[in-house]
Amino acid sequence: MNIVQFFVSILLFFVLFFGISFLLNMLLRSSWVMSFVYPVIVLFIVDDFPWTEYFSQPTTSFPTVFAKLVNLQVVDILILASGLAGTIVAGLVIRWLRKNGYQMF
Repeated sequence: MNIVQFFVSILLFFVLFFGISFLLNMLLRSSWVMSFVYPVIVLFIVDDFPWTEYFSQPTTSFPTVFAKLVNLQVVDILILASGLAGTIVAGLVIRWLRKNGYQMF
């Protein structure tokens, strides 16, 4: 992976998940919804089988996806961590805005 692609990927994941989290937190009036949902999204990004296998074959699908998580490269971990950071920053921004009197929806 090129260094420019790496920094653009980090920025895109941060902005993407910040925006999604901000909108979801604004609509649901909860500051941390997306931060708790994000690990599930990471599982869907990392795996390469249908999500229905988590319910139909949990004994094989969960160990497979956790093995893939352990074998991720540092670059991939940093990119995924920037998405988590985006969800956390969105929660903090929503709390700060509500504290300062901005009631969204």
